[in-house]
Amino acid sequence: MNQQLKKIDTFVNGLHKPDLGMLFIRIALGLVFIHSGWSKVQDIDLVVTGFGQLGFAPWLAYLVSYGELLGGIAMIVGLLVGYAGIILAIIMLVAMLKVHWINGFSLAKGGYEYVLVLLLAALAVVTLGAGKYSLEAKWKR
Repeated sequence: MNQQLKKIDTFVNGLHKPDLGMLFIRIALGLVFIHSGWSKVQDIDLVVTGFGQLGFAPWLAYLVSYGELLGGIAMIVGLLVGYAGIILAIIMLVAMLKVHWINGFSLAKGGYEYVLVLLLAALAVVTLGAGKYSLEAKWKR
């Protein structure tokens, strides 16, 4: 291997930082879910109406809204991410199957593309854990 390729290989291998990668995933998920949850909490009457039109009980609108908001906060700070990830994954699974599935995969057509990514990212956090850049890791020390 020539010298330039060795330098590139060394650089790329130096970027392998799984805990930092998990922090990035947690921040991305957290920001998305905080925004989504806060938007729902701010207009909860509309959310309750929408849930009713889908055949869900009104209390589920509150559960989902606050679940997204608090789950997003948990992701960012890295606290109880396993529980938060499961809750968020369930919310995304239901959203995918009850709202977006009928529109197909494409996000541009209202499909499940985006919620599938959120679902799988939440499950990745559940299976991998919060990582060392988290409150969970600080408290375990």
